[in-house]
Amino acid sequence: METNLTQLHALLHRVRAEAGKVIIGQPAVINQALIVILTGQHALIEGAPGVAKTLLVRTLARVLGCDFSRIQFTPDLMPADITGTSVFNLQRNEFMLVRGPVFTEFLLADEINRAPAKTQSSLLQAMQERTVTIDRDTHTLPPNFTVFATQNPIEHEGTYPLPEAQKDRFMLKIQMPWPDREDELELARRLTGQLSPENVLASGQVAAVLSTQQIQAARQLLDLVTVRPELIEYIVDLVRTTRTHESVMVGSGPRATQALLLSSRAHAAIEGRDFLTPDDVRTMALPVLGHRLILRPEFEMEGVLVDEVIAKIFEQVPVPR
Repeated sequence: METNLTQLHALLHRVRAEAGKVIIGQPAVINQALIVILTGQHALIEGAPGVAKTLLVRTLARVLGCDFSRIQFTPDLMPADITGTSVFNLQRNEFMLVRGPVFTEFLLADEINRAPAKTQSSLLQAMQERTVTIDRDTHTLPPNFTVFATQNPIEHEGTYPLPEAQKDRFMLKIQMPWPDREDELELARRLTGQLSPENVLASGQVAAVLSTQQIQAARQLLDLVTVRPELIEYIVDLVRTTRTHESVMVGSGPRATQALLLSSRAHAAIEGRDFLTPDDVRTMALPVLGHRLILRPEFEMEGVLVDEVIAKIFEQVPVPR
């Protein structure tokens, strides 16, 4: 058991090292993206323009040996632009499927809230079942199919907010902050030497560490992380408390319980441990629960933040010994 998890930790360390050649000063963001991939889930990525949201996904696709497609969501984007459509071939006298960008392994849905609900919902079947139905024919997507959907947190004019049911399909919301001064200085120095992150990625200096088959094997190794029954109860109680907290109008559902358990277990594996701790749960709580909670209007008007509510919930629920 320890040998397999030790090998997994070593592999993930190499993945983070390769990704770190391009993504400067964002170790927590890389970890969270890896957790999403290892657990076979999907993620929202939120950050201001220019913090390398797209570059993060492109880099991970290269390091993990996966295909990558990008869709720029706009108000005139149609579902068929994502899934594909059947086109009549005059030479063969038959309809042929023209596959859309959804037929990939890593799909970047850039600025997903710029498209209307009809277009946003075209991803739901793909995210939940890893299949796409076109003209009543169902097509299977790759087992590593992962959606990374980006949002701009400061520009809401002309956007269509994701409905709560759709946000619940995303395991995590990954927050990409501004780099600190030292990281931004390092980025500026690299630009003067023609070693910008884009150039490093384009020049082939980033190696593929894993393959599609190895990602599948890594997912199975997560089952070796021991989770004590009292920690399972702890996670359930935390999520259930979100539904009764005085400042919360809509709490998290059972899918959040599953997400918090799976992501915490993956976090333990990334940290090189074969057992789950309450600290793993605390680390993953905000990324898992933050986009699922809807606060009551009176508390929002008072300036109460979701992360403050989650911190108070942790104070209410006893930590298992």
